[in-house]
Amino acid sequence: MTADPPPEVPVPDAPGPPDVLDYLAIEGAIGAGTTSLAQRLAACWTTDLVLEQFEDNPFLERFYQNQERWAFQTQLAFLASRFRQQKDLAERDLFRDLVVSDYTFDKDRIFARQTLSGDEHQLYESLFRLMEPTVPTPDLVVYLKSSPDRLMANIAERDRPYERDMDPDYIARLHEAYNQYFRQYDRTPLLIVNAAEIDFVDNPDDFRALARQINSPHASGTRRVHLHST
Repeated sequence: MTADPPPEVPVPDAPGPPDVLDYLAIEGAIGAGTTSLAQRLAACWTTDLVLEQFEDNPFLERFYQNQERWAFQTQLAFLASRFRQQKDLAERDLFRDLVVSDYTFDKDRIFARQTLSGDEHQLYESLFRLMEPTVPTPDLVVYLKSSPDRLMANIAERDRPYERDMDPDYIARLHEAYNQYFRQYDRTPLLIVNAAEIDFVDNPDDFRALARQINSPHASGTRRVHLHST
């Protein structure tokens, strides 16, 4: 279920882990930096880390080569993998420390709505609705709202072989799908961050500012923060 946080250089004056959260989930489109932020927070707070296992999906590379042919297999493989992870998370010791995840279970549905249609989408939705009530709900979701250009730049920088021919139109559609989803989101407290304007990986000031926002008390509803890189 969990992964060890990578070695990180400590960030002086970074706030400690939030006492009121047991489960924090970071969300965002491909290239938004969800994994980088989750890893950095987990390392800073010395807590459990859950990362989606996208590299274990045997259909992913084929999907990027031919989305129409491989979308259904790819999506079902992701659904099964994420469901197994979330079930493990639901069964963890409630008295353990905070868990930080780089995705929510809802992510699967956002992608499915972009890649599936007709009977395949109806079958997927039936399976998703059966699984969703049994997975844990985050205490807080942080949505890293970026921009298509920034997403494409980050994808190019990390240079995963199967993402080298990423279609900018697909990323633009996915970006809009995420925005639309989180405009209507009301399942948990939600923190929306302008991730296109900050650098929480290489700028310690930006990371500290974002960590402080996550650490602040969160009532129900949505809170937007506009951080600017210093």
